[in-house]
Amino acid sequence: MRKFILALIPLAVVSCSSIKTAVNNNSNPRFNYINTIEVPFNQEFKNTVIGGLSSIDYDQKNDLYYLICDDRAVYNDARFYTAKIKIQADSLSSIDFQNVVSLQNQNGEKYSNWEKFPDSSIDPEEMRYNAKTKSVVWSSEGARVVAKDFAVIQNPSLQTASLSGKFVNEFHLPANLNMQKEEKGPRSNGVLEGITYNSDFSKVYTNVEEPLYEDDNQATTAKGGMVRIFEFDTKTRNNIAQYGYLLDPIAIEPNPSIGFAVNGISSIQYYGENKLLVVERSYSVGKQACTIKVYLCDFTAATNVKDVASLQNEGVTLATKKLVLNMDNLGIFTDNIEGITFGPKLANGKQSILFVSDNNFSDKQKTQILLFEIK
Repeated sequence: MRKFILALIPLAVVSCSSIKTAVNNNSNPRFNYINTIEVPFNQEFKNTVIGGLSSIDYDQKNDLYYLICDDRAVYNDARFYTAKIKIQADSLSSIDFQNVVSLQNQNGEKYSNWEKFPDSSIDPEEMRYNAKTKSVVWSSEGARVVAKDFAVIQNPSLQTASLSGKFVNEFHLPANLNMQKEEKGPRSNGVLEGITYNSDFSKVYTNVEEPLYEDDNQATTAKGGMVRIFEFDTKTRNNIAQYGYLLDPIAIEPNPSIGFAVNGISSIQYYGENKLLVVERSYSVGKQACTIKVYLCDFTAATNVKDVASLQNEGVTLATKKLVLNMDNLGIFTDNIEGITFGPKLANGKQSILFVSDNNFSDKQKTQILLFEIK
């Protein structure tokens, strides 16, 4: 979840001090924009407010979409939705919500309201459906709130839940994802933001949105920051590899210049062996729209940095990235895009891909669903 206040060059080889990025010469997929639909602000469904949609995933067999809500149980229960998204004449026509499911902790209880009981609350961010086990995997960013007389330190999590929201199990996160009072490990609100399975569900990938303290500084308008992508074995639920990835700089100078600005990975989608589609989302105060770029990331030749303390270390080779889509070039308004999924094949035979935006429950932002075809 990211709270906002209201001519690109593809990177083939990037160097950052001693950091190396391997060269990738594979051809890029091409995205063709079709159309966008919106969910009205504060639309209600089964006594819940629809907003904060932070991910989207497609169950092809049942033609059903899963969308997690990043509500920290403030408006309603921590929850996810299922929906039918209608495509007519190769164009989005409507979204029809089917169900809402409350998420439960290991004790079978609903999560607490963040504003009242932060220690027993949760920060949902991403969700993927597993067609093999008929379950979902979802992430929480945890919390790192450090004040003079008050602190909330809550580790991020990667959990499996049943389709009824019941806790099934939890992945074993590596030590470098532990939240700390000191400026070590993950940054607040910059942790597990994306999830994707590989094609046979034997592996699951997740990423931190912004750099770990020991890896790099946050992105600025002059320089990007290095983040980690984590690979897990779904059977053992152990982390088996980590890869470094270099973010772009923040796209636009904030106005005023001291205003909030950020660029980070908001979502990922498996594309093929050792390849992910990576969504970078940049926002700066003074510009309502976000700059959304999609890169084809390849970590075939990247260093497994699972046992490397810092991405600044000598000999680390980062994953490659190639720009495949810059939504600034579409001539449309793009909000806070936080989810990506392959959808059904279109009538013309092309593969569809959909994005969803998180409106942060703000009437200044939009819940958008964008449809593209891949050529």
